[in-house]
Amino acid sequence: MNEIRTIDGIRFTVNGRAVVASVPPGKRLADVLRDDLGLTGTKVGCNAGDCGACTVLLDGEAVCACMVPAAQAAGRGVVTVEGLAAGDEPNRLQRAFARHGAAQCGICTPGMLMAATALLAHDPAPDRQAVEDALGGVLCRCTGYQKIVEAVLDAAGGAAEGSVADGAVGARLARVDGLAKVTGRDVFGADGVPADALWLRAVRSPHASARFTLGNLEGFLRNRPGLEAVLTAADVPFNGFGIYPDLKDQPVLADRLVRYRGEAVVAVVGKRAAVEGFRDDDLPISYTPLTALTSLAEAMVPGAPLVQADRPGNKLIDGVVRKGDVAAAVAGAAHVASGDFTTSFVEHAYVEPEAGWAVRDGEGVAVHATTQAPYMDRTEVASVLRLAPEQVRIVPTACGGGFGGKLDVSVQPLIAVAAMRFDRPVACVYSRPESMASSTKRHPAEVRARFACDSDGRLVSAELAANFNTGAYASWGPTVAGRVPVHGSGPYRVANAEIAGAAFFTNGPPAGAFRGFGVPQAAIAHETLMDDLAAAAGIDRLEFRHRNAIAVGDETATGQRLEASAGLAACIDALRGRWAEYGASAERHNRAGSGRRRGIGIGCMWYGIGNTAMTNPSTIRVGLGANGRFTLFNGAVDIGQGSSTVLAQIAAEALGVPVDSFDLVVGDTARTADAGKTSASRQTFVSGKAAELAALDLRAKILRLANAGDGAAIVPGPDGPAIRDQGIEHKLPLAGMDADGEGMVLLGEGTFDPPTQPLDANGQGVPYATYGFAAQIAEVEVDPAFGTVRVLRMAAAHDVGRAINPMLVEGQIHGGIAQGLGLALMEEYLPGRTENLHDYLIPTFGDMPEIEVMLIEDPEPLGPYGAKGVGEPGLVPTAPAILGAIRDAVGVRVTHVPCLPHRLRAAILAKESSDV
Repeated sequence: MNEIRTIDGIRFTVNGRAVVASVPPGKRLADVLRDDLGLTGTKVGCNAGDCGACTVLLDGEAVCACMVPAAQAAGRGVVTVEGLAAGDEPNRLQRAFARHGAAQCGICTPGMLMAATALLAHDPAPDRQAVEDALGGVLCRCTGYQKIVEAVLDAAGGAAEGSVADGAVGARLARVDGLAKVTGRDVFGADGVPADALWLRAVRSPHASARFTLGNLEGFLRNRPGLEAVLTAADVPFNGFGIYPDLKDQPVLADRLVRYRGEAVVAVVGKRAAVEGFRDDDLPISYTPLTALTSLAEAMVPGAPLVQADRPGNKLIDGVVRKGDVAAAVAGAAHVASGDFTTSFVEHAYVEPEAGWAVRDGEGVAVHATTQAPYMDRTEVASVLRLAPEQVRIVPTACGGGFGGKLDVSVQPLIAVAAMRFDRPVACVYSRPESMASSTKRHPAEVRARFACDSDGRLVSAELAANFNTGAYASWGPTVAGRVPVHGSGPYRVANAEIAGAAFFTNGPPAGAFRGFGVPQAAIAHETLMDDLAAAAGIDRLEFRHRNAIAVGDETATGQRLEASAGLAACIDALRGRWAEYGASAERHNRAGSGRRRGIGIGCMWYGIGNTAMTNPSTIRVGLGANGRFTLFNGAVDIGQGSSTVLAQIAAEALGVPVDSFDLVVGDTARTADAGKTSASRQTFVSGKAAELAALDLRAKILRLANAGDGAAIVPGPDGPAIRDQGIEHKLPLAGMDADGEGMVLLGEGTFDPPTQPLDANGQGVPYATYGFAAQIAEVEVDPAFGTVRVLRMAAAHDVGRAINPMLVEGQIHGGIAQGLGLALMEEYLPGRTENLHDYLIPTFGDMPEIEVMLIEDPEPLGPYGAKGVGEPGLVPTAPAILGAIRDAVGVRVTHVPCLPHRLRAAILAKESSDV
């Protein structure tokens, strides 16, 4: 074995090679591997042993490298994800992960692989339970775990791997970026920091509302070698950012006033050890706490203190949809159901904390960071720096989960300001507590709803009013307040509706986008009332929904007539067999009288794809290079959902070539056109259509140049594509063609902007070009004595228009169900109390039920080959289905989520008292 370090220090082996690390004995092994040995395949998600992303093998046993002092590795053998492959060839387990879609964003994947490797070494033929137990210490926020288990069992089972799936649209292809994820080569925000970078750390407020003054910062710096500067609000050229151009209300660094716990007050820049080596309390910052508004009720009181002093009140915005005569409909209804519902802050809990680095680029700056929205980042950073957008380049790193939380900028403006000032690379990586304290959350909501139906169980009216806690700054509050009124009637046919949404400022963390933009909160309310009305009308809950399912030809509450692709009834029909099966199973169990009760529930949803009632364009380019290769220039950031793969499949189908014919350029604002943000389930539908148009444009140019007919075949080859037309083969004269700056000799471009119409004062119009639909059912087991709930199994039927890649679609639904389960049963962010991954609980392997996915393909004519999005739809109906199942089991109507054990136990006791 060859030593790769020759200095004295701690001696051990890594991936079979001897190393000598001259580091303090207490330095975390994870940091030694990453910083001293350059093995960044080992990821750090928490530095507390909670997430398992840093799992490595130490003498063959799986350990969290963040919890192992370097000295404990002395004389021992360490294996990291980089040591699994034989050269560039992934091993069987890695190939199984890629083949099954077990890696989505990929940030947890190295930890999963190492835990699975330890398992298989001890137990070559594990069963499902053994896999779940062995990998249970590694958290995943994307996959829902099911495909991870399937991949490990496949690798253990010795089944023939077969060839990689071929084809394009409709094929279950492995992710185009899958090998980079399973080998640890993918570069995330903390992985590619330049060696000469300065580091930046924000110091954040411990108070939800306070005034502050800064003392002698120069004195603070003089006593701490290695620190370069303390940046304050005065160092930021334009100290405000925000999603909406007229709402740049959030400062990069607070200016004498903080509005939520975790707000950045100053930023300290210097060498990494020095930046990490001081305590926040060492800085001369003096706080004067003020009265903090922590709830909607406090913010809505007339005369309440203003969170934003330049506004007339704490209401940010409101929206409404009105149709028909609700009062008359209710007066004539046979059955009326109403209720009040409450939801909490929910944390995104992506395993990768916010991270990135910035470098001076001429008169501008290049920012490399984890993000969902590179062009939005460019706009924000340019505004903060007072630069033209073209002077800012955003280069997205691999994104270790986003779910809406990485739509808002985080490190980007801070590192950009510092890089411009110091003319050096500047990096910043949030700690887990910092990430959770400072990042946006799902909006807490208070929802009041009333629905009515006739004696046949047909809905006649829908009323819903939702107030949302948008926290200290606007973020995506206007989007939530606008989207919820459109969706508040649920996916049902109803002639009379009055639905309102409003967002209010508080001194909570900014509430932004989180997989659904307020629709999951509203769905909890309307689906509970569907159960109420079904019971009142004496109709089965599934049948009641089927009877009212909106369909092609029906009008929505906004007056939009659905012209195509409205497959809710088909989704419900697909579940009928499982509904009967689950019900019979629960009934058998309950008759046995074990003390634990089982029940079944159903939830339905619809979701408008893309922005609400506004322009939503995407532009994609596909080129043929002078080297004969095709390149997909794709500005749509893949945050784990698989858009890079899906767009490549669409482009391949349209161009008529295999998917592996493409090189990919993704997200870089200097090399790709604006494909819009990765949110609102829009990339497959919007950017996918743009990719189809771009590939068709390039195809037409190639065939024209070859003087070939429309039916000609394009056949890639080592020296460029051949065009075969009616038995004649043409070759393009690539060598004699002029190439652009990217080396492309031909370029196709496609732009798609879904047709929508603005909503009028009554919310009437066409807010979305198409909608996703879904129905999910759940079977749960409740222990009434403790108020605990276990979800046993779920079946999910989703109308996706067309599944471009069924494997990736299934993975999105699995992951959405996992987050919906967390919303229903366990996830509640409390500022100052749940700012880590052991106090804030997200679902683990052991929490997840068996999931069956049924894909309904009701083609959307506007979409690429009939496709539409599935990102949000996977989550929205999950909590309603679980809550309905709890009610079926123990007779308790859950109105406050998460349904934590103490809440459910209290509700059960209250019911028992009322029944006496």
